[in-house]
Amino acid sequence: MFDHLIGNRNAAEAIKRMIASGRLPHSLLLAGPEGVGKRQFALEIARSLVCTGGGRPCGECPACRRAGIFSIPKPDKKDDFKQVFFSEHADVGIVVPFNRNILVDAIRDLEAEANFRPYEAEARVFIVDDADRMNDNAANALLKTLEEPPATSYIILVTSRPDGLLSTIRSRCQLIRFAPVPECEIEKLLLGTGRFSPDDVGLAARVSKGSVGRALGLDIDAFKAAREMMTEVLESSLTQRDLGGMLQISEQISDAKFRERFEGSLDILETLVRDLVVLWSGGEDIVNRDITKTLQRMIERTSASRFASWIDQIETLHANLTVNINRRIAADALFVQMAG
Repeated sequence: MFDHLIGNRNAAEAIKRMIASGRLPHSLLLAGPEGVGKRQFALEIARSLVCTGGGRPCGECPACRRAGIFSIPKPDKKDDFKQVFFSEHADVGIVVPFNRNILVDAIRDLEAEANFRPYEAEARVFIVDDADRMNDNAANALLKTLEEPPATSYIILVTSRPDGLLSTIRSRCQLIRFAPVPECEIEKLLLGTGRFSPDDVGLAARVSKGSVGRALGLDIDAFKAAREMMTEVLESSLTQRDLGGMLQISEQISDAKFRERFEGSLDILETLVRDLVVLWSGGEDIVNRDITKTLQRMIERTSASRFASWIDQIETLHANLTVNINRRIAADALFVQMAG
């Protein structure tokens, strides 16, 4: 059980003991950073409860295989997401957000389904992915089920923002904390995929910040291209004073057709600035080690206090992305401040 999943051995052992002793709580909260495998752990718990083989879960029996196969549509129609999506196993279901919100109708459907007896297994399992995306109505609807969980149903909440859940929900769930996956384990995984050169594996693992999902989804060439642009921003701020060039980059990263590019570019920029702070203080443990010489030249041009100010400005912009701001104007303002 969990042997094929990397990282978070403590969480795995805790869950194993609960299952082996027959004391698995009917309400679990798997909380930790994005991309560290929480959803895969939730699916493994589901398999352990429906497995018909000898391994609990064996991973080979038809029940184990079917439990992990879902057909979730693209988020084009809101009505499609007003329900529990069942896997090919009738006793394993999942609720996922429509865009950025879990719909109250989906939670009400979960409540109804949780009260049905299992169709073919000894229990039914319901996973609520990105559980922090429930609004108050959806959360209150779920609370009713958590207060009196049916004897044959288990509910597993998965979230990277546990503080976004109602305290009454958190108090009714057994919390299992997940941590970032060590770089060495991510490097080993990436080498096995054959998608990264040996030189790029270390960079990809460091950029992932302990997230397996982020590491596996990384386009290393696109990352390097975006990093080159953000390096130009820093060099323009520190040496060239080329505000015009910075504003051209702002236009490129703010293109409405590439919304993910904007946040990704901000992440890269912040990581570069943090690397500058580490180098300025005499450290060596930076993310972008392959361009250390370029970064070393930059720290000779300014003080650490300026770097700290940039980090504050970038984080403020990150926080403002939760509202519908004009990204081009926001990026222009950031770069003007950095050039000042």
